[in-house]
Amino acid sequence: MSDEAMNNFTPRAQQVLALARKEADRFNHNFVGTEHLLLGLIKLGQGVAVNVLQKMGLDLETVRMEVEKQVGTGPDQKMIGNIPYTPRVKKVLALAAKEAKALNHTYVGTEHILLGLLREGDGVAARVLKNLDVDIEQTRQEILKELDPNFQASEDAPAGEGAEKAPAEKKGEVKTPALKAFGRDLTEIARKGEMDPVIGRKNEIERVIQILCRRTKNNPVLLGEAGVGKTAIVEGLAQEIAKGNVPELLRDKRVITLDLALMVAGTKYRGQFEERIKAVMDEIRRAKNIILFIDELHTIVGAGSAEGTMDASNIIKPALSRGEMQCIGATTLTEYRKYIEKDAALERRFQAVKVEAPSIDEAVLILKGLRPKYEEHHKIDLTDKALEAAVRLSDRYITGRFLPDKAIDVMDEAGSRARIGAMTRPPDVKQLEVEIEEIKTRKERAIKEQDFEGAAAMRDKEKQAKEKLESFLSAWKTTREEKRVKVDEDDIMHVVAKWTGIPLKRMEQ
Repeated sequence: MSDEAMNNFTPRAQQVLALARKEADRFNHNFVGTEHLLLGLIKLGQGVAVNVLQKMGLDLETVRMEVEKQVGTGPDQKMIGNIPYTPRVKKVLALAAKEAKALNHTYVGTEHILLGLLREGDGVAARVLKNLDVDIEQTRQEILKELDPNFQASEDAPAGEGAEKAPAEKKGEVKTPALKAFGRDLTEIARKGEMDPVIGRKNEIERVIQILCRRTKNNPVLLGEAGVGKTAIVEGLAQEIAKGNVPELLRDKRVITLDLALMVAGTKYRGQFEERIKAVMDEIRRAKNIILFIDELHTIVGAGSAEGTMDASNIIKPALSRGEMQCIGATTLTEYRKYIEKDAALERRFQAVKVEAPSIDEAVLILKGLRPKYEEHHKIDLTDKALEAAVRLSDRYITGRFLPDKAIDVMDEAGSRARIGAMTRPPDVKQLEVEIEEIKTRKERAIKEQDFEGAAAMRDKEKQAKEKLESFLSAWKTTREEKRVKVDEDDIMHVVAKWTGIPLKRMEQ
């Protein structure tokens, strides 16, 4: 496959190809086959393809064992230079590009590589999947469902054909594959309950809602120092939309945060970045229910620009002026003045919302709201005094950072410190492990000396010691789970002292 064709591959897809080469090297194979491509997809651990393969009940070790059964390992010699692709892998990658084109996608992702593998159907990977009782057509349908939750398989269509045509014939909600590849749906995350609660900030969230409901200049930009909670306000908005506590205008909206770094990654040739951002803009225009969130808004000025090309801000400006898209930005006041205010056409599309750092009392309330999440994660109990100390001491001694971020970090680290202390294995366990190693050594020595009676006695002794260790560890783990460590003011002081180098005695005064 040519380098130019490979450039349409997303960073994750390119990572899969690199992992496939590593898998080929692991098996001492002097080629990259479809089986290595399948292992690379699973090893990646994230993305549409991985989600589908996990739904099908596949894991890395199971597939590795099946690959070993099918092709075995090569001779113990390393190949110098790049391991070449087999003609079948080249065919799979060409099919992946065709699958992307059939789905009207401007990029080739992990899902398209998996679709290509399934469509090719004759390689080692296809045999491995069949041996592991994976239904090829069902897997294909699952991929298309992942890409489009409203996808309906055509019942009378032959295998493969209906799956390819169905996305084009899709009714209802507009597909947003580019946004799925380069963004995160905050509203969906909020619906699943996977977001931290947003405490306070009611006025700022209301102001953002008011601006979004305006007829013109309806793009808020949150201005505030790093760590004051700008992103939390957008998360709060997503949670309000998920609960339905918003005006009718915003009821069906989706807040999607765009990852500009991911969009720029892997774009070597002129026009590739513009192509990606144009695909995102087209999806927003068609969907009509997307609110785009761009954190670090100043990065759109100059993003993806090269000689003779446009940067992201120049591509977004016309859409904002025509009202084809709504955008929430977040940046610091300094960066806003340095980059956004200089571009008058861009600056007048946004309405500024100032986000001030919370007061000490407000920061304590924020920490109290977040407390259950951190207590559950670290298996600790945070006292009220610990939370007050986290805010008070971080405000007084940690300079250059802002509340509530620095107080949350102090609370988190104090919890981590307490948990690590509680997780240290008891001395009895270490002593038993040493004893087992000694028994093993004596058993091996007895075998070498052909003292089989002695070796049998050592084996029984080792078995007893292992059983004792297991029961001891099980009892210790149960006690550890039940016993929650208390984190108080002293633990907070220790963390702040470590961070700042200020002696504890001075803090206590």
